[in-house]
Amino acid sequence: MAAGRTPVPATTSPANIRSGGADVTHASYRARPQSQGCSNYHKELKRNSLRALPPSILPSAAAVRAAAARIAPFIRRTPLVRSEALSEFLGGDVWLKCECEQDTGSFKLRGATNVLALLDAEARARGVVAASAGNHGAGIAHAAQRLGVPCTVYVPSVSPAAKRERIARCGATLDASAPHYDAAEDLARAHAARTGAPFVSPCTGYELLAGQGTVALEIAEDLPGVRTMVTNVGGGGLCGGMGGFINDAMPGVTLLGAQSEHTDIMARALAAGGPADDPHLPTICDGLAGLVDAEMYAQGRDSVARIAVATEAAVRDAIAYLWIEEGRMVEGAGAAGIAALLSGRAGEIAFPCAVVLSGGNIDAAVHAQILKDNGEGTVNG
Repeated sequence: MAAGRTPVPATTSPANIRSGGADVTHASYRARPQSQGCSNYHKELKRNSLRALPPSILPSAAAVRAAAARIAPFIRRTPLVRSEALSEFLGGDVWLKCECEQDTGSFKLRGATNVLALLDAEARARGVVAASAGNHGAGIAHAAQRLGVPCTVYVPSVSPAAKRERIARCGATLDASAPHYDAAEDLARAHAARTGAPFVSPCTGYELLAGQGTVALEIAEDLPGVRTMVTNVGGGGLCGGMGGFINDAMPGVTLLGAQSEHTDIMARALAAGGPADDPHLPTICDGLAGLVDAEMYAQGRDSVARIAVATEAAVRDAIAYLWIEEGRMVEGAGAAGIAALLSGRAGEIAFPCAVVLSGGNIDAAVHAQILKDNGEGTVNG
């Protein structure tokens, strides 16, 4: 248990985690009707996406290794720790890759730093603009501050306060007027068109994926015998980067994805064989929300073996479990992989298994309420 954190004696155990969701294969997932509420930009993007799906665009192992060297002075090499509780419950070695302890509280710093480090002087002078559910914005803002690049970030109004505060602390111009992520991206792209500032996508782009792929590289170096990696999936940036490295350098390793029932857009896209809209449902996994276009679809298609979809309740239980058993504060998106394992929705696992805790930027009040709802009481300190 982390210093200064004293939970009420735990009743949460793997057996008590509420099961829910679906083990998704590309052909078997029964999708709910898609939302028709896309913005104008995204409606046109989706129409164009349906005309031709792109080939594989995942980074090579060499590109990931080059990114690792490039970003090393600007990021933290996060710990990979064995989970005694999960290992006992699942009957095999389970390790946690703690990106929740990254400098900005999320893996997003890796890709953002790699992209900005490669900009030429002219592009840096124009500044950069991004849209984000929060973590990508913090990564871009942090990297921009370190590299002396002006930065503007658009986030949805429902973005957690903890994430908005991280962005503001890094000196970026912050706009939180959009009602949801897709609208925030529309505003950011309009800003880029108006000013000439490079738009840095949170999910796509070869150099962005190469930076995110360094998560898999570090796992491989710290756990050479790893056989399964589990990561959450939103727009496919993390799974695409990790998958590119695994496909190129670790062909015997399986990459599994995880989503919540209200952010299952990639799962529906893979089942349908093309892009999918975001229905904008309320979710604890805000970092996984947003539509999946053709490029994002290709990243998911070419990286994960399958996606497990857990209920929102199971993700909340996983957040509580990670605090009680591991002493780690993890946001909803970051707990999706743990929810998939604890609820049994991840399917058969080959061990050793490494699970990415992708972020820890959850509002303290929300975290406390989750613990209370799970019968774990509150925390001190």
